[in-house]
Amino acid sequence: MASTLRKITMAVLAPAMAIGATVGLASAPASAAVWNSCDQWGSTSLNGYTLYNNIWGSGAGSQCIWANSGTNWGVWADHPNTGGIKSYPNSKKVVNKSITSLGSLSSNYNVSVPSSGAYNTSYDIWDTNYKYEIMLWVNKTGAVGPLGTSQGNATLGGHTWTVYKGTNGSNQVFSFVRTSNSTSGTVDVLPILKWIKDTKGWFGNETIGDVQFGFEVTSSSGGLNFTTNNLTVSSS
Repeated sequence: MASTLRKITMAVLAPAMAIGATVGLASAPASAAVWNSCDQWGSTSLNGYTLYNNIWGSGAGSQCIWANSGTNWGVWADHPNTGGIKSYPNSKKVVNKSITSLGSLSSNYNVSVPSSGAYNTSYDIWDTNYKYEIMLWVNKTGAVGPLGTSQGNATLGGHTWTVYKGTNGSNQVFSFVRTSNSTSGTVDVLPILKWIKDTKGWFGNETIGDVQFGFEVTSSSGGLNFTTNNLTVSSS
């Protein structure tokens, strides 16, 4: 299921609330992280990226985030085995360029994810007005699925995706679900945006604001680790 604008606005506007603080960061890497938080809306900025713990869904359990940098971070999450997205911990890079003014927009990712639970690893890309949401799922596990209806497959940006189109009531959502799971690779994002704009005509020359990358967690009962070993988002 695609996420909603709530996870953007509430991460910025809502007050910090401690969730599961007693759990701590026992599952964080042995090397001391430069930042960690168990707050519901815990956030910091590191070397050009903004990190969010972002526990936004109802019925959530405990979750703690740690970071060595904006591009090397992870979470320990213990969310109950119930339906509905509980959180989207992520690292965000701000682009603020229109599609036609972008010469390039790409990203490298390398993650370590559990073999159990229910979650997806995904990019969440927004225009500056938060009218359109573009999700790129690079892997998924368990009973999770995107919002909307299938539009068939497309090979774009170095990957083959099943494309879904829908709405969450607040904004249009375009989800690209990789046809096979991957834990590392490069995504050329700009051709995907141009395909939506020029080939499908689903939006115009939008200004791309946030490029987020993280883990959309539905359940992780008992506590699971999700690690971004490396992430870079580059644009020109």
